[in-house]
Amino acid sequence: MRKIEMTTPLVEMDGDEMTRILWAMIKEKLILPYVDLKTEYYDLSLHSRNDTDDQITVDAALATKKYGVAVKCATITPNKQRMKEYPELKKEWPSPNGTIRAILDGTTFRTPIIVKNIEPAVKNWKKPITVARHAYGDVYKAADMRTEEGGTATLRFMGNSGKITEVPVATTSGPALFQGMHNTEASVTGFARACFQFAVDTGQDLWFSTKDTISKTYDGTFKEIFEREFEAYRERFRELGIEYFYTLIDDAVARVIRSEGGMIWALKNYDGDVMSDMISTAFGSLAMMTSVLVSPEGKYEYEAAHGTVTRHYYRYLRGEETSTNPVATIFAWTGALRKRGELDNLPRLVGFANSLERACLDTIEAGQMTGDLAALAVGEKKVLSSSQFMDAIAAHLEYS
Repeated sequence: MRKIEMTTPLVEMDGDEMTRILWAMIKEKLILPYVDLKTEYYDLSLHSRNDTDDQITVDAALATKKYGVAVKCATITPNKQRMKEYPELKKEWPSPNGTIRAILDGTTFRTPIIVKNIEPAVKNWKKPITVARHAYGDVYKAADMRTEEGGTATLRFMGNSGKITEVPVATTSGPALFQGMHNTEASVTGFARACFQFAVDTGQDLWFSTKDTISKTYDGTFKEIFEREFEAYRERFRELGIEYFYTLIDDAVARVIRSEGGMIWALKNYDGDVMSDMISTAFGSLAMMTSVLVSPEGKYEYEAAHGTVTRHYYRYLRGEETSTNPVATIFAWTGALRKRGELDNLPRLVGFANSLERACLDTIEAGQMTGDLAALAVGEKKVLSSSQFMDAIAAHLEYS
């Protein structure tokens, strides 16, 4: 078969640990035999970020702005434990995802991958629930403080005009913890527009939830901006027969659990981080969830929603074969290839991406799967190693 040609490169962001191993296997077994792959490659491994003082992460994000489509492997965000594990690190480098999200100022849409032989933990869920996670600010850009004595904390803002606004935070009698976080109206507006447009594009209801009864200014502003931006989409929503719905986040959780699914659930940054993991686990596995970051300018970065699978990586280093699930990482590649094909008018590339996704689902539904899925699946099943699983997907892949 003549390989599928590409006209514009993808931005390829390699990562860490077991997902880095899977990354190379996916390319070798499932992509390069079919696609004349063009990428602009960035090594976002922890060692590379340390060597470049994290400049490579910024460069990768800027390249995404240039080329429009990126695919990213899972990466390590070092904490104190990781600093001991990697003593050569100069500092606790920030989350690459957080850096990229801040530069692109996008919204992350995460959707579970559903197969027939894995039933959701919530029995009435019949359709995927997409979490739209605001990808800027909140706790991910917060400033933290830990005090050694009692005292008074205030929140102080100096405007460009020189005007100063100050509000009290708390007076404590002993050591305390403080955190200051922010967002921008421009970013929240972009988040709202991206959510409404995604709902129109996919024909799904959009739910949005915060806690504006407690956070009357911060969360209340999110609510106000969504209500304002909805006016531009109201008629289109009516034509499509879809709904925009706002409720408090605690009420939304109850409604989501009772629903059949099939909606987009828009959430602030931290809420979206937590709820997307909860939903992916309830549908089956963290390794069975797609994730795409969409910027207001229409730039796309696809990734798996899970981490680097450290435990399996150390087994791999000991020479043991692992049964690590590569599906979300495969779907990151297919999502990026499909979008590249759509933008460049390459129907063969779009068709290949669709066929590879179908082959993944057919393989699992045929009872061939990794260990994490075998623990959840019903019916006959055979546990395969990661390499064997990818070979099985290749056998199911029908594309010409």
